[in-house]
Amino acid sequence: MTAADPARLDEFRRQRFGMFIHWGVYALAARHEWVRNRERLSRDQYQPYLDRFDPDLFDPAVWARAARDAGMTYMVLTTKHHDGFCLWDSELTDYSVRSTPWGKDLVGPTADAFRREGLGVGFYHSLLDWQQPDFPIDGLHPDFERDGVDQHGRDVAHYAQYLHGQVEELLTKYAPVDTMWFDFSYRNWRDAQGRPLVGGKGAADWRSDDLISLVRRLAPQALINDRLDVDGSADFVTPEQYQPVAPVVIDGVPVTWEACQTLNGSWGYDRDNLDWKSPELLIKLLVDTVSKDGNLLLNVGPNGRGELEPRALDTLAEIGRWMRLHARSIHGAGASAFAPPRDCRYTQRGDRLYLHVFSWPFRHLHLPGLAGKVRYAQLLNDASEVRRVSHDEGAVTHPALGTTPDDLTIELPIQHPDVAVPVVELFLHE
Repeated sequence: MTAADPARLDEFRRQRFGMFIHWGVYALAARHEWVRNRERLSRDQYQPYLDRFDPDLFDPAVWARAARDAGMTYMVLTTKHHDGFCLWDSELTDYSVRSTPWGKDLVGPTADAFRREGLGVGFYHSLLDWQQPDFPIDGLHPDFERDGVDQHGRDVAHYAQYLHGQVEELLTKYAPVDTMWFDFSYRNWRDAQGRPLVGGKGAADWRSDDLISLVRRLAPQALINDRLDVDGSADFVTPEQYQPVAPVVIDGVPVTWEACQTLNGSWGYDRDNLDWKSPELLIKLLVDTVSKDGNLLLNVGPNGRGELEPRALDTLAEIGRWMRLHARSIHGAGASAFAPPRDCRYTQRGDRLYLHVFSWPFRHLHLPGLAGKVRYAQLLNDASEVRRVSHDEGAVTHPALGTTPDDLTIELPIQHPDVAVPVVELFLHE
């Protein structure tokens, strides 16, 4: 199986920060993108959202500027989620923007807007489809409780043809595509009681090997994620709404990874969800991810009129204010071999080591193993010098401090810099 383009994979590792966009007719329900599954809505009950989808305030240039100003370098847009609704005018189904009052393509204008801002463009595409008539009903399907396992002539082989046809449409109509983010395989899924899911699906159902070959042929620069249920095929892995405790390793080998996180726990627009993460927490998630050699894909969910919530825009703006001063500790940076002090994270880019201070100390920080290795230090937000304390200046190696002669001690101002997460830029001896 053909591997990813090495140059594209290297670019992905340098990008570090992207915008995930979950959008569809479920934005009108405003109760999470899985609303049809969660509430077991029938097709008729779900139909009003299609009939009234008319995002008259849709302006993807606003989204793209918000992403760029937040320090994001790429985006991934949901072309189709599990409900089967397509944001483009697919030739293979009428269950798309064609059948809505809006009636116009949403994928092309979004991709164009992000490209104009110099950002990469990727597509999320669901492997599931609760609308398509050939898709076999299973334990995740909203109709499962009504229809059980009686498939009424449904044929997963025919569905796989439909799936591949739509991927081909996307890769040819909207080229170049940087990423195909497939979601998801559930062959071995179990319910909350530990029981196997009826009708779970995986690589054989999606014809994943052929699907990967299709992507490699039509978009050789595109990266493919890890949800196609084919061992060893993924260009990157995708921990969802949790943070790995260390760089991700599979079978003893470090792998490229991208954490996907939400602003408030919901991917699609969820009007009454108030579990918003603070900008400071999200910045710390970004820093923590990069310190472990990962990317962060941070989600927004536009509402039914096509706008991002004011709080989402405010959050992105706050992240952007921090990134304007600290982007060089993120873009092109990665994990460091040095162990950071407590409540801190390191990222490193060449001979620059970036100390992100999550909890501001009183005056001194002791940096293990850095004695004699740093030629200059400064706060990144204002380029003000950070003084290094030599071992003959005071009791910086007193046993009560737990330090050793191999540690470098730096002296910080009493006042916390007026940024969410202060960063000390350390220039290492080459």
